Amino acid sequence: MGYPNDILSTRAVVKHGLYAVIPPTGLVNNVIPGVSGCKVSIVASPKMGASFVQYIIAAEPGALTDRALADEAGVESFLYCVEGSCQATVAGEEQELAAGGYVFSPAGAGGIRFRNPTGETAQLLLYKQRYIPLEGTEAGVCWGNANEIPFRIFDGMENVFIKDLLPVELGFDMNMHILSFAPGGCHPFVETHVQEHGAYMLEGEGVYLLDDKWSPIKKGDFVWFGPYVPQASYGVGRGPFTYIYSKDCNRDVSFEL
Repeated sequence: MGYPNDILSTRAVVKHGLYAVIPPTGLVNNVIPGVSGCKVSIVASPKMGASFVQYIIAAEPGALTDRALADEAGVESFLYCVEGSCQATVAGEEQELAAGGYVFSPAGAGGIRFRNPTGETAQLLLYKQRYIPLEGTEAGVCWGNANEIPFRIFDGMENVFIKDLLPVELGFDMNMHILSFAPGGCHPFVETHVQEHGAYMLEGEGVYLLDDKWSPIKKGDFVWFGPYVPQASYGVGRGPFTYIYSKDCNRDVSFEL
């Protein structure tokens, strides 16, 4: 990358145990065993206070995994294609993930493999966390494409929209949602809840309240915040402000921290 053109600066903010804002300009490459031809950035992990791990991956032409990712015992995972396309394999089944495509691998399914046979770089998001079993229920492999799922109005506000990417069933202890604000749209109130979120900005610009600070956010940024951190956002700019985010759900709180 060479010498900087100006004084070093960043929009990144990391408050361990509370929240983080990580812009793409500060990402560094991590060597992950079994992954070749990729630039991998780990943007969320228990080292910052998150209960999950999330990666932003630039899979260059010819990139592939020669072993499954997120194949640890009791771990579930989710792969989402932001741009380009790739071939993903879960539980012995391979499908193409075009932009907006995704696959969920439940715990016990052996994780996720992918390869990029195209001539263009694919931008991917990979998420993994430990599954919390619930007697009498289970989660299954889920393939889909977010572009084929209609938005619904969020909390009765006609300028805010949401879609669920995974089934709303007790067998799933997490979901992935896409939330989109028309210019001027916002959360109906400042939320303070036990769930944590990892959010990747897909388009547009917004301002996000995290704890007691408003931060400018835009396409390509990653945001994490932990349990009980006050949060809300406004969509600003000339077009929609849209992001994909994780949410833990369908489980009671454990005394084991």
